Amino acid sequence: MHSTLHAIKPGDWLVLLLGAFFSAWLAASVWHGGAADHAIIRSGGKIFREVTLSRDALIEVPGPLGLSRIAIHNAQARIASDPSPRQYCVRQGWLKQAGEIAVCLPNQVSVELSGSSKRYDSLSY
Repeated sequence: MHSTLHAIKPGDWLVLLLGAFFSAWLAASVWHGGAADHAIIRSGGKIFREVTLSRDALIEVPGPLGLSRIAIHNAQARIASDPSPRQYCVRQGWLKQAGEIAVCLPNQVSVELSGSSKRYDSLSY
């Protein structure tokens, strides 16, 4: 009885290898967003400010609970502090790619990175 591996011919191995490389390339190009170049900061559902990620900054954004502080550093952004009780948006950490977003619901403040292309997620579907 022949083993399954012996039944596969050299041309079959080549097709399998090329298919694996194509699948890896496709996953990397579709599921990773491009570089972000600016951040869109919202307060109360309205755009508070758009800032470039090329300059480091600390921006204070007013919300119903108080001030949220958004840090921009090394072409990344994060919510550094927020008066919300659970601090979920602060724990999210640094946003690096276009399409990433951090939202502080109790204080109605958000920061979204934008660039030439966005990452895909279930909301983009």
